[in-house]
Amino acid sequence: MEIFPISLKLQQQPCLIVGGGHIAYRKALLLTQAGAVLDVLSPEIDAQLLALLQQSGGHYHQAKFQPDFPWSDYRLVIAATDDAEVNRQVFDACEALKVLVNSVDDPPNCRFMVPAIIDRSPLVISIASNGTSPVLSRQIRTQLETSIPHGMGKLAKFSGEWRPAVKAKIGNPDERRIFWENLYASPLREQVFNDNLAEAERMMQQALDEWQTPKGEVYLVGAGPGDPELLTLKALRLMQQADVVIYDRLVSAPILNLCRRDAEKVYVGKARSNHAVPQEGINALLVEYAQQGKRVCRLKGGDPFIFGRGGEEIQELFAAGVPFQVVPGVTAASGCSAYAGIPLTHRDYAQSVRFLTGHLKEGSPELPWSELVYENQTLVLYMGLVGLEKICRELIAHGQRPDMPVALISKGTTPEQKVVVGTLADIADKVSEHHIQAPTLTIIGEVVRLRDQLKWQ
Repeated sequence: MEIFPISLKLQQQPCLIVGGGHIAYRKALLLTQAGAVLDVLSPEIDAQLLALLQQSGGHYHQAKFQPDFPWSDYRLVIAATDDAEVNRQVFDACEALKVLVNSVDDPPNCRFMVPAIIDRSPLVISIASNGTSPVLSRQIRTQLETSIPHGMGKLAKFSGEWRPAVKAKIGNPDERRIFWENLYASPLREQVFNDNLAEAERMMQQALDEWQTPKGEVYLVGAGPGDPELLTLKALRLMQQADVVIYDRLVSAPILNLCRRDAEKVYVGKARSNHAVPQEGINALLVEYAQQGKRVCRLKGGDPFIFGRGGEEIQELFAAGVPFQVVPGVTAASGCSAYAGIPLTHRDYAQSVRFLTGHLKEGSPELPWSELVYENQTLVLYMGLVGLEKICRELIAHGQRPDMPVALISKGTTPEQKVVVGTLADIADKVSEHHIQAPTLTIIGEVVRLRDQLKWQ
C-alpha cells in the first residue's frame, strides 16, 4: 500500500489554494463542501472562485508565489497553477514546514492525493490510485455510484444517532458489530431509505430490547482454485463478517486479503509430510472458537466437499452442537481445466469424468485401476504430483494406451499458472524438466488434445 487513506475534518479550518483559475475552482468546491475556510494566493482570480472564497469567509491574497508566505498557518495547501515550477516551489515550501500539500496532476510534488469521491454524507467513499490513473479512479467511482443507494447517507446518520444507546446496551465491541451487521441486513434499512423514521425508530428499539448474546457459528467456505474473481457472492459476504478465519495453504493471498481486515487469521495448512495442524486439531479449533461465540470462516481451497475433508469437519461440528453453513466453491477440476482450455467432457472425446485423489498411502496407489481404463472417460487427479510416475505406470500396466494425452496444470487460475502436456509414457519426465510445483492438477484423457485449439490464458 503506497498511500495511507485518511479522512480529514476541515470544518472552519484554514486551507490555501495557490492559483486562481478553473482547476483551482474545482478543488475549492471540494474544500468548501467540507466546511473549510478558504484562502487563495494568485495574481488573478476567477469570479466564481472569488465568490466561493468570500462565501467561506476566507481571504484573497493578490500576489505571486512568495517563499516567505505564512504557509504554516494552513491545515493543507493545494498548488493549482498552470506553472509546474511554481507548483514545485509551493511543494518545497510546505514540505519544509511539514504542511500537507498537493500539486494538481503532479504526483512527485504531492504529500497527499485528492481522491475520486462518492458523497453520501455523512458517509463518504473515496477511490485513489496514488496519482497513477485518476481517470480509472473516476470510472470506478461511476460504477459505485450506481450500486450504492443515496439512502446510505440517511442510514449512516440514523446509526450515529443510535450509537450511544447501542454502546450502552451492548458492551462487547464484537457483539456490537454483529448487532449492526444484522440490523443493516434487516427491513429497517428500507424504512430509513424511505424516510419512515417513526417505524425505523420502533424497529431499532425492538432490536435492542430483544438483543441476546449471539451463538457461535462456522462457515465452511470454498475459496476456489486461486483466482479471487471465482469466489461466490455468499463466500465473500461470510468472509467479510467472520471473527476468525481458519485457512489452508491452497487459499491464495489475494483471496485471504478479501477477509475482514481485523479478523483473527489462523493458518492450518497441510503439505505433504508437513501438517501445520493435524486434521483432528483443525476440527477441535473450529469447535473451540465457535463455543466462544465467534463466527468462524473455515476457508478451504477449491470446494470443501471435493477432497477437502469438509465432511469430516462438519461431522465434528454436528456432534458438538455447533451451527454451520456450507458454501460450495469452484473446485480445482472445473476451474483449472477451464483456464487451461481443456473441457472435461466433450461429445466426441469423453462422455464421463471421474475425480480421483492421487495421494498414495504407504507408498502404494489405492485406485481401482481396471475401472479407470476406459477410452471415452476423463480422469482428473487431485494431489497426484508425487505419485505421478507410479500412477502412469499402473494405468499402462492395466491396459491404457501409453500415448493417452495428459495435462499437468500447476497453480491453475492464478497469474503463475503453468500447463504442460504429454502422454502417460512421458509426462512424469516433464515434471522436473518444466519445474512443475504443487498444487498441480492432472488431467488424463483425449480431451487434452483440445487445449491447442481452445486455450485462452
